[in-house]
Amino acid sequence: MASTATLRKPASGFRISRKMLPYVLSLPALLVCIGILIPFITAVIYSFQRYRLSQPWARQFNWGENYLNFFTDPAFWNTLKVSLLYAGLTVTLELLLGLGIALLLQRRSTVNNFISIMLLLPLMIAPALAALMWKLMTNPSFGILSYLASLIGLHDFRWASSPSTALLTVVLVDIWVYTPFIMILLLAGLRSLPTQPFEAAALDGVPRTFVFFRITLPMLTPYILTATLFRLLDSIQQFDIIYAMTQGGPGNTLTVFQVEAYLNFFQSTNVGRSAALMVILWAITYFLSNMFIKNWLRLRERARGEA
Repeated sequence: MASTATLRKPASGFRISRKMLPYVLSLPALLVCIGILIPFITAVIYSFQRYRLSQPWARQFNWGENYLNFFTDPAFWNTLKVSLLYAGLTVTLELLLGLGIALLLQRRSTVNNFISIMLLLPLMIAPALAALMWKLMTNPSFGILSYLASLIGLHDFRWASSPSTALLTVVLVDIWVYTPFIMILLLAGLRSLPTQPFEAAALDGVPRTFVFFRITLPMLTPYILTATLFRLLDSIQQFDIIYAMTQGGPGNTLTVFQVEAYLNFFQSTNVGRSAALMVILWAITYFLSNMFIKNWLRLRERARGEA
Protein backbone atom coordinates (compact mmCIF):
# COMPACT_ATOMS: atom_id res chain seq x y z
CA MET A 1 0.00 0.00 0.00
CA ALA A 2 1.36 3.39 -0.94
CA SER A 3 1.93 5.78 1.87
CA THR A 4 -0.24 8.84 2.35
CA ALA A 5 2.75 11.05 1.58
CA THR A 6 3.05 9.58 -1.93
CA LEU A 7 -0.72 9.86 -2.53
CA ARG A 8 -0.94 13.50 -1.43
CA LYS A 9 -0.91 15.85 -4.41
CA PRO A 10 0.23 19.41 -4.29
CA ALA A 11 -2.61 21.94 -4.30
CA SER A 12 -3.07 23.58 -7.66
CA GLY A 13 -4.45 26.99 -8.52
CA PHE A 14 -3.60 30.64 -8.06
CA ARG A 15 -2.02 31.50 -4.73
CA ILE A 16 -1.48 34.90 -3.18
CA SER A 17 1.40 35.47 -0.85
CA ARG A 18 0.73 36.86 2.60
CA LYS A 19 2.61 40.02 1.80
CA MET A 20 0.39 40.74 -1.22
CA LEU A 21 -2.92 39.79 0.44
CA PRO A 22 -3.55 43.20 2.15
CA TYR A 23 -2.99 45.02 -1.15
CA VAL A 24 -5.32 42.67 -3.04
CA LEU A 25 -8.05 43.06 -0.41
CA SER A 26 -7.76 46.86 -0.53
CA LEU A 27 -7.95 46.94 -4.32
CA PRO A 28 -11.79 47.37 -4.50
CA ALA A 29 -11.62 50.32 -2.09
CA LEU A 30 -8.83 51.84 -4.18
CA LEU A 31 -10.89 51.49 -7.36
CA VAL A 32 -13.88 53.16 -5.67
CA CYS A 33 -11.62 55.98 -4.46
CA ILE A 34 -10.28 56.51 -7.98
CA GLY A 35 -13.84 56.48 -9.34
CA ILE A 36 -14.75 59.24 -6.86
CA LEU A 37 -11.61 61.34 -7.38
CA ILE A 38 -11.81 61.49 -11.18
CA PRO A 39 -15.16 63.40 -11.30
CA PHE A 40 -14.12 65.53 -8.32
CA ILE A 41 -10.83 66.60 -9.89
CA THR A 42 -12.64 67.25 -13.18
CA ALA A 43 -15.14 69.51 -11.39
CA VAL A 44 -12.31 71.43 -9.70
CA ILE A 45 -10.63 71.99 -13.07
CA TYR A 46 -13.90 73.16 -14.64
CA SER A 47 -14.48 75.55 -11.72
CA PHE A 48 -11.33 77.48 -12.71
CA GLN A 49 -12.49 77.87 -16.30
CA ARG A 50 -14.75 80.21 -18.22
CA TYR A 51 -16.66 77.40 -19.90
CA ARG A 52 -20.09 77.46 -21.50
CA LEU A 53 -21.46 74.57 -23.52
CA SER A 54 -23.03 77.06 -25.92
CA GLN A 55 -19.63 78.71 -26.52
CA PRO A 56 -17.02 75.92 -26.49
CA TRP A 57 -14.57 78.01 -28.53
CA ALA A 58 -14.37 80.57 -25.71
CA ARG A 59 -13.29 78.02 -23.12
CA GLN A 60 -10.26 79.18 -21.13
CA PHE A 61 -8.87 79.27 -17.60
CA ASN A 62 -9.93 82.30 -15.57
CA TRP A 63 -8.03 81.30 -12.41
CA GLY A 64 -10.63 81.82 -9.72
CA GLU A 65 -12.85 84.39 -11.39
CA ASN A 66 -15.88 82.16 -10.85
CA TYR A 67 -15.24 82.15 -7.11
CA LEU A 68 -14.49 85.89 -6.91
CA ASN A 69 -17.74 86.70 -8.69
CA PHE A 70 -19.69 84.97 -5.91
CA PHE A 71 -18.71 87.66 -3.39
CA THR A 72 -20.66 90.30 -5.32
CA ASP A 73 -23.44 88.02 -6.60
CA PRO A 74 -26.72 88.32 -4.63
CA ALA A 75 -27.94 85.04 -6.17
CA PHE A 76 -25.06 83.13 -4.55
CA TRP A 77 -25.70 84.59 -1.10
CA ASN A 78 -29.38 83.79 -1.48
CA THR A 79 -28.44 80.20 -2.39
CA LEU A 80 -26.18 79.95 0.65
CA LYS A 81 -28.88 81.37 2.95
CA VAL A 82 -31.63 79.11 1.59
CA SER A 83 -29.42 76.00 1.77
CA LEU A 84 -28.39 76.61 5.39
CA LEU A 85 -31.92 77.56 6.41
CA TYR A 86 -33.39 74.48 4.78
CA ALA A 87 -30.78 72.20 6.34
CA GLY A 88 -31.19 73.78 9.78
CA LEU A 89 -34.99 73.54 9.76
CA THR A 90 -35.20 69.97 8.49
CA VAL A 91 -32.47 68.55 10.73
CA THR A 92 -33.75 70.29 13.88
CA LEU A 93 -37.38 69.27 13.40
CA GLU A 94 -36.52 65.73 12.30
CA LEU A 95 -34.20 65.30 15.27
CA LEU A 96 -36.87 66.43 17.75
CA LEU A 97 -39.58 64.28 16.16
CA GLY A 98 -37.29 61.28 15.74
CA LEU A 99 -36.15 61.46 19.35
CA GLY A 100 -39.73 61.79 20.60
CA ILE A 101 -40.93 58.81 18.57
CA ALA A 102 -37.91 56.74 19.62
CA LEU A 103 -38.65 57.46 23.29
CA LEU A 104 -42.26 56.37 22.82
CA LEU A 105 -41.17 53.12 21.15
CA GLN A 106 -38.21 52.41 23.45
CA ARG A 107 -39.86 49.54 25.32
CA ARG A 108 -39.62 46.29 23.39
CA SER A 109 -43.05 44.89 22.53
CA THR A 110 -44.83 43.42 19.54
CA VAL A 111 -46.90 46.56 19.05
CA ASN A 112 -43.90 48.90 19.26
CA ASN A 113 -41.89 46.76 16.85
CA PHE A 114 -44.78 46.73 14.38
CA ILE A 115 -45.21 50.52 14.62
CA SER A 116 -41.49 51.11 14.12
CA ILE A 117 -41.56 48.94 10.97
CA MET A 118 -44.61 50.77 9.61
CA LEU A 119 -42.96 54.14 10.25
CA LEU A 120 -40.08 53.10 7.99
CA LEU A 121 -42.36 52.94 4.94
CA PRO A 122 -41.61 56.53 3.78
CA LEU A 123 -37.92 55.61 3.55
CA MET A 124 -38.79 52.93 1.00
CA ILE A 125 -40.23 55.54 -1.39
CA ALA A 126 -37.90 57.45 -3.69
CA PRO A 127 -37.77 61.10 -2.52
CA ALA A 128 -38.72 62.37 -5.97
CA LEU A 129 -41.81 60.14 -6.03
CA ALA A 130 -42.71 61.24 -2.50
CA ALA A 131 -42.44 64.87 -3.61
CA LEU A 132 -44.72 64.26 -6.59
CA MET A 133 -47.23 62.52 -4.32
CA TRP A 134 -47.22 65.51 -1.95
CA LYS A 135 -47.49 67.86 -4.93
CA LEU A 136 -50.74 66.14 -5.89
CA MET A 137 -52.03 66.17 -2.31
CA THR A 138 -51.32 69.91 -1.98
CA ASN A 139 -52.87 70.86 -5.31
CA PRO A 140 -55.22 73.80 -4.61
CA SER A 141 -57.91 72.36 -6.90
CA PHE A 142 -58.21 68.71 -5.92
CA GLY A 143 -55.54 67.94 -3.29
CA ILE A 144 -56.67 66.17 -0.13
CA LEU A 145 -54.47 68.38 2.06
CA SER A 146 -55.92 71.53 0.48
CA TYR A 147 -59.40 70.17 1.23
CA LEU A 148 -58.48 69.48 4.86
CA ALA A 149 -56.96 72.97 5.13
CA SER A 150 -60.22 74.48 3.86
CA LEU A 151 -62.12 72.71 6.65
CA ILE A 152 -60.20 74.74 9.25
CA GLY A 153 -60.64 78.02 7.37
CA LEU A 154 -57.50 78.05 5.20
CA HIS A 155 -59.17 78.54 1.83
CA ASP A 156 -57.05 78.70 -1.32
CA PHE A 157 -53.87 77.81 0.58
CA ARG A 158 -51.10 78.00 -2.02
CA TRP A 159 -48.64 75.51 -0.44
CA ALA A 160 -45.53 75.25 -2.69
CA SER A 161 -46.79 77.78 -5.26
CA SER A 162 -46.45 80.74 -2.89
CA PRO A 163 -43.08 82.23 -1.86
CA SER A 164 -44.30 82.60 1.73
CA THR A 165 -45.23 78.90 2.16
CA ALA A 166 -43.01 77.07 -0.34
CA LEU A 167 -40.21 76.47 2.17
CA LEU A 168 -42.66 75.20 4.78
CA THR A 169 -44.22 72.78 2.28
CA VAL A 170 -40.91 71.31 1.15
CA VAL A 171 -39.72 71.00 4.75
CA LEU A 172 -42.88 69.04 5.58
CA VAL A 173 -42.14 66.61 2.74
CA ASP A 174 -38.54 66.20 3.92
CA ILE A 175 -39.72 65.58 7.49
CA TRP A 176 -42.20 62.95 6.31
CA VAL A 177 -39.54 61.13 4.28
CA TYR A 178 -36.51 61.27 6.56
CA THR A 179 -37.76 61.43 10.17
CA PRO A 180 -37.95 57.59 10.25
CA PHE A 181 -34.22 57.47 9.49
CA ILE A 182 -33.35 59.46 12.60
CA MET A 183 -36.00 57.60 14.60
CA ILE A 184 -34.56 54.16 13.83
CA LEU A 185 -30.99 55.27 14.64
CA LEU A 186 -31.97 56.79 17.98
CA LEU A 187 -34.24 53.85 18.79
CA ALA A 188 -31.32 51.48 18.26
CA GLY A 189 -29.22 53.70 20.51
CA LEU A 190 -31.85 53.82 23.26
CA ARG A 191 -32.29 50.06 23.26
CA SER A 192 -28.53 49.51 23.46
CA LEU A 193 -27.99 51.70 26.54
CA PRO A 194 -27.03 49.87 29.76
CA THR A 195 -29.95 49.31 32.12
CA GLN A 196 -28.07 49.61 35.44
CA PRO A 197 -28.15 53.45 35.69
CA PHE A 198 -31.89 53.52 34.98
CA GLU A 199 -32.64 50.75 37.47
CA ALA A 200 -30.65 52.58 40.16
CA ALA A 201 -32.46 55.83 39.38
CA ALA A 202 -35.84 54.07 39.60
CA LEU A 203 -34.95 52.58 43.00
CA ASP A 204 -33.88 56.01 44.30
CA GLY A 205 -37.06 57.64 43.00
CA VAL A 206 -35.24 60.06 40.69
CA PRO A 207 -37.64 62.22 38.61
CA ARG A 208 -38.00 61.26 34.96
CA THR A 209 -36.89 64.66 33.72
CA PHE A 210 -33.65 64.35 35.67
CA VAL A 211 -33.10 60.83 34.30
CA PHE A 212 -33.66 62.05 30.74
CA PHE A 213 -31.41 65.12 30.86
CA ARG A 214 -28.68 63.72 33.13
CA ILE A 215 -28.55 60.05 32.14
CA THR A 216 -30.36 59.28 28.88
CA LEU A 217 -29.36 62.32 26.83
CA PRO A 218 -25.61 62.29 27.65
CA MET A 219 -25.40 58.56 26.91
CA LEU A 220 -27.37 59.03 23.69
CA THR A 221 -25.29 61.98 22.46
CA PRO A 222 -22.98 59.94 20.15
CA TYR A 223 -26.04 58.49 18.40
CA ILE A 224 -27.59 61.96 18.12
CA LEU A 225 -24.39 63.34 16.60
CA THR A 226 -24.24 60.46 14.12
CA ALA A 227 -27.86 60.90 13.04
CA THR A 228 -27.45 64.68 12.83
CA LEU A 229 -24.31 64.37 10.72
CA PHE A 230 -25.92 62.01 8.21
CA ARG A 231 -29.03 64.13 7.85
CA LEU A 232 -27.18 67.45 7.76
CA LEU A 233 -24.88 66.33 4.96
CA ASP A 234 -27.87 64.96 3.05
CA SER A 235 -30.20 67.93 3.56
CA ILE A 236 -27.65 70.57 2.61
CA GLN A 237 -27.24 68.69 -0.69
CA GLN A 238 -30.98 68.26 -1.22
CA PHE A 239 -32.15 68.24 -4.82
CA ASP A 240 -34.83 65.70 -5.70
CA ILE A 241 -37.57 66.81 -3.29
CA ILE A 242 -37.09 70.52 -3.99
CA TYR A 243 -36.79 70.18 -7.75
CA ALA A 244 -39.73 67.78 -8.04
CA MET A 245 -41.93 70.10 -5.97
CA THR A 246 -40.94 73.61 -7.12
CA GLN A 247 -37.94 73.48 -9.52
CA GLY A 248 -36.30 75.92 -7.10
CA GLY A 249 -39.16 78.43 -7.15
CA PRO A 250 -41.30 80.35 -6.86
CA GLY A 251 -38.64 82.75 -8.10
CA ASN A 252 -35.45 81.99 -6.15
CA THR A 253 -37.22 80.93 -2.96
CA LEU A 254 -35.74 77.43 -2.93
CA THR A 255 -32.64 77.67 -5.11
CA VAL A 256 -30.36 75.57 -2.92
CA PHE A 257 -26.87 74.62 -4.09
CA GLN A 258 -27.82 71.50 -6.01
CA VAL A 259 -30.75 73.17 -7.77
CA GLU A 260 -28.73 76.30 -8.59
CA ALA A 261 -25.88 74.19 -10.01
CA TYR A 262 -28.35 72.13 -12.03
CA LEU A 263 -30.01 75.23 -13.50
CA ASN A 264 -26.64 76.81 -14.30
CA PHE A 265 -25.47 73.69 -16.10
CA PHE A 266 -28.57 72.60 -18.04
CA GLN A 267 -30.36 75.93 -18.60
CA SER A 268 -27.56 78.50 -18.73
CA THR A 269 -24.94 75.93 -19.93
CA ASN A 270 -22.46 77.65 -17.59
CA VAL A 271 -20.25 74.69 -16.67
CA GLY A 272 -17.64 76.79 -14.85
CA ARG A 273 -20.10 78.45 -12.47
CA SER A 274 -21.95 75.18 -11.87
CA ALA A 275 -18.71 73.37 -11.02
CA ALA A 276 -17.63 76.20 -8.70
CA LEU A 277 -20.95 75.95 -6.82
CA MET A 278 -20.47 72.22 -6.33
CA VAL A 279 -16.90 72.68 -5.10
CA ILE A 280 -18.11 75.23 -2.54
CA LEU A 281 -20.82 72.79 -1.47
CA TRP A 282 -18.16 70.11 -1.04
CA ALA A 283 -16.10 72.50 1.12
CA ILE A 284 -19.12 73.20 3.35
CA THR A 285 -19.92 69.50 3.79
CA TYR A 286 -16.24 68.75 4.46
CA PHE A 287 -16.11 71.41 7.18
CA LEU A 288 -19.36 70.21 8.81
CA SER A 289 -18.37 66.55 8.74
CA ASN A 290 -14.97 67.29 10.28
CA MET A 291 -16.61 69.36 13.02
CA PHE A 292 -19.07 66.60 13.92
CA ILE A 293 -16.46 63.84 13.78
CA LYS A 294 -14.12 65.78 16.09
CA ASN A 295 -16.94 66.26 18.59
CA TRP A 296 -17.83 62.58 18.37
CA LEU A 297 -14.22 61.53 18.99
CA ARG A 298 -13.95 63.95 21.93
CA LEU A 299 -17.09 62.46 23.49
CA ARG A 300 -15.73 58.95 23.01
CA GLU A 301 -12.44 59.85 24.67
CA ARG A 302 -14.30 61.48 27.56
CA ALA A 303 -16.44 58.37 28.00
CA ARG A 304 -13.32 56.19 28.07
CA GLY A 305 -11.72 58.44 30.63
CA GLU A 306 -14.77 58.30 32.88
CA ALA A 307 -15.09 54.52 32.49
